[in-house]
Amino acid sequence: MRNTLLIILIGLFIITLVSCGQNKKNADKAKLLSTDVVNNTNSASDDGNNKLMPVIEFKEKEHDFGKIIQGEIVTYGFKFENIGKKDLLIYKVRTSCGCTVTDYPKTPISPGDGGVINVTFDSKGRKGFQRKTATVIANTEPNTTSIKIKSIIITPEY
Repeated sequence: MRNTLLIILIGLFIITLVSCGQNKKNADKAKLLSTDVVNNTNSASDDGNNKLMPVIEFKEKEHDFGKIIQGEIVTYGFKFENIGKKDLLIYKVRTSCGCTVTDYPKTPISPGDGGVINVTFDSKGRKGFQRKTATVIANTEPNTTSIKIKSIIITPEY
């Protein structure tokens, strides 16, 4: 009776280990692929003609704030236009640092229309030269575009 109970417990332990390992593998796979961006140029329904895709064109891709005093919060609006043939959808804008946040259009942008991606930098606790990147993820080909801000943080003397 004791041996049977021991065998059952060992079996349950092994099953738990195996199933937890599978869940982790499945979670890792899910991190690799994203299906949130529509009109992917490599989708089965697309003819592979990139000329029909949305195209995001920025007026400028880098902004220099110059010298700012430590603790200042500064914002710059990167203007862009959809020069492609289909609606532009911005899925997400990732930043390279927690000190930088963005605000971007969440609705489709028609061909010929434009918008602004605001990038806000908080210089609190920073000093010297700073360069931060915001990566725009959209239904374009390629699906990422980088915009950058830079500044020199001056520490106030008391």
